[in-house]
Amino acid sequence: MLEPAYQADVVIVGAGVAGLSAAHRLTSAGVTTAVLEAAHGVGGRMSTEKVDGFRLDRIGQLLSTAYPELRLTPGLDGLGLRPFAPGVLLHSDGRRHRAGATPANTRSAPGSATGGASRSTRSARGALHAVRALASAPRPAPRPTALPRGGTAPLGTAVDQARLGAALARIASAPVERLLARPELPAARALAARGLPARTIDGFLRPLLAALLCDPELTTSSRCADLALRAFAGGRLCVPEGGAEVLPELLARSLPPGTVHTGVRVTSVSTNTVTTAEHGEFRCRAVLLATDARAAAELLPGLRVPDFHQVTVVHHTTDEPPGTGTALLLDADRGGPVAHTAVVSHVDPSRAPAGRALITSTVLGPPPPDVDTAVRMHLARLYGTSTTRWETLAVHHTPEAVPTMRAPHDLRRPVRLLAGLYVCGDHRDTSTVQGALHSAHRATTALLRDLGASGSMHRADPLPATRAA
Repeated sequence: MLEPAYQADVVIVGAGVAGLSAAHRLTSAGVTTAVLEAAHGVGGRMSTEKVDGFRLDRIGQLLSTAYPELRLTPGLDGLGLRPFAPGVLLHSDGRRHRAGATPANTRSAPGSATGGASRSTRSARGALHAVRALASAPRPAPRPTALPRGGTAPLGTAVDQARLGAALARIASAPVERLLARPELPAARALAARGLPARTIDGFLRPLLAALLCDPELTTSSRCADLALRAFAGGRLCVPEGGAEVLPELLARSLPPGTVHTGVRVTSVSTNTVTTAEHGEFRCRAVLLATDARAAAELLPGLRVPDFHQVTVVHHTTDEPPGTGTALLLDADRGGPVAHTAVVSHVDPSRAPAGRALITSTVLGPPPPDVDTAVRMHLARLYGTSTTRWETLAVHHTPEAVPTMRAPHDLRRPVRLLAGLYVCGDHRDTSTVQGALHSAHRATTALLRDLGASGSMHRADPLPATRAA
C-alpha cells in the first residue's frame, strides 16, 4: 500500500488574523488547508479577557473604517465596527478641544457623534497642514514660534486651521502609491522640517500619530505615518463590537470544520513538511508562516526580528462615567503616562454590564513602576473628575505589542521566501490589523500562483487527531 503524499495542500502556522484570513482565501480557491496554533485559542494578540461581564482587550488596537482589507477579507461580513465620535478630543492647557473631524470621516461610519457636527467641523481645522508634506523632502524654514498658553487658537492660527482642514480632505483621497513614492524620514523629523507651527505639531499631530502608531517618539517612517493619517482622514476610528477577539473568532468560525487545530506546537518547517511536538509530521505541498515576527524567526532563523513598541492597557469601571461621550481623548500636553483613553462602553455598550462604565486607557512605552496609581492621577486631570472610587479591572502589559516601522521601512517585505515556503503578518507590511490582512492577501496570491490552483486540488488525507477550534 502506497503512503499518501500529503495531508493538506497548505499548512498555515499561526491562527492570528493573518493566518485565518489566508486560510479563507486558500479554501475559497479549492486548496485544502490546515491551520496549526500553539495556543488553545485563536487570535494571537487580538485577545479579549472576560471579567464579571466586562470585555477587556489586551491590546487596544484602534481600527479605521477606511481599512479596505476589513471589507475585502472573506469571513468578516458579520464584523460590527463601533465608531468613536468624528475626530478626536484633545486635552491641552487644562481644556478639551475637538479636532480632526472632516466631512469624509464624519460620514463614513454609522452611529451618531457626540458634540454636534458644527462644533466638530469648526475645531477640526486645528491640526494638519503637515499631512500633504509629512513625507516630503525638508526645506529651509524659519523656526516656528509657539502660540502663548491660553491663546484663542490652541492648535494654531486661523490660517493654520484653514490649511489643515483642506489638507485632511486631500490626504483622504490621495492614492496610496503617491504617498509611498514620497521621500522617507522619521516622522518626527519630517514634521519638524516643514516649518509647522509648534502648536500644530505638539497640539495635534504628535498625540494623534502616537496613538495611531503606538510610537510616542515618532521614530516611525514618515510614509507609514502618512498612511495612518490617510486612514484617519478618510474614515472613523473604531473598535470591533464585542471586543478585539471577535474579529479572529469570526474568521475561524466561518472556515470549513476541522480547518483550525489549536494546542499544536510547531517545532520545524520545510517546503513540504511541518513537524509538531505533540502530533508528529504534517505533510503538505506548501507552508505559510503566519506567526508573530519572533516566532517566525525561531522557525526560520534567517528572518529579521524587528524591535517592538510596548503597550500597557488599563481598564477601570465606575457607575458615574465622565462626560466625554464616545470621543477618543488624547493628551496633547504629555502630562502623564496615558497616551489616549475613552469611555469605551459608550462606544461599544456590549463591553460592560448595564449600569457600569468601562474606561480603557493606553500607556505607550515602558510603564511607570506603579502604573495604576500613575494612570489614575493622570485620568483625573484628563477627565476633570475624581478617580479614587474607580475600580481597576485589569492591567495588561505587552512588551512586544507592535513591531516598529522605523525609517527606512519596507512596507512590502517579501512574503514568498521560495517556492513552497511563505510568510505573512504585520511584520511584513504595516504594523496594523490592515497590514496583517494585506500581507496575508499578498502571500496567498503568491502561493496560489506557485501551486497553479484553479479550484481543483487533490483530496487531502485526514490529519492527526488534534483539538479543533
